[in-house]
Amino acid sequence: MEKKLVTPFTDEAAADLRAGDKVLLTGTILTARDAAHKRMIELLDRGEPLPFEIVGQVIYYAGPSPAKPGRPIGSIGPTTSGRMDVYTPRLLDLGLKGMIGKGYRSPAVKEAIVRNRAVYFAAVGGAAALGAQRVTDARVVAWDDLGPEAIRELDVVDFPVIVVNDIYGGDLYEEGRRQYERGGS
Repeated sequence: MEKKLVTPFTDEAAADLRAGDKVLLTGTILTARDAAHKRMIELLDRGEPLPFEIVGQVIYYAGPSPAKPGRPIGSIGPTTSGRMDVYTPRLLDLGLKGMIGKGYRSPAVKEAIVRNRAVYFAAVGGAAALGAQRVTDARVVAWDDLGPEAIRELDVVDFPVIVVNDIYGGDLYEEGRRQYERGGS
């Protein structure tokens, strides 16, 4: 069964999600990769505000390809989340509620997810064109000079993701490994 979630979202919405849940996101999400995360932390270190509201927000670790005529965005697949792990706990402490990417998260990020009642979602790698079909609008909100790595705000409808890490410490990747080691049941 798929759950539907509207962004930005709250602690209560996060409490309803468990590792392994399939979720369809509708609302606004941001894109940001390595360079944008570095700039966010530099701003915060200088005591300056972020160029967007972070509370309740979801950041998709992606850098979209250019849009084809008539489309708001090109293919948009997830990048490896671990590259953002050095920055993520601080953003979670500021109110970030969700992240979308692929791959494992560090112990520090998983602890920050639980502490802040946030969620880490996986997007299906290799399905970047499908993800783009769920984007109805896209606009750069910060650092256009970064090209595909600029922070974009995307309006999405039924964007498909899977909960990997939940507020209870659940980890789909670890659970999947244990299931495999038991013989697949």
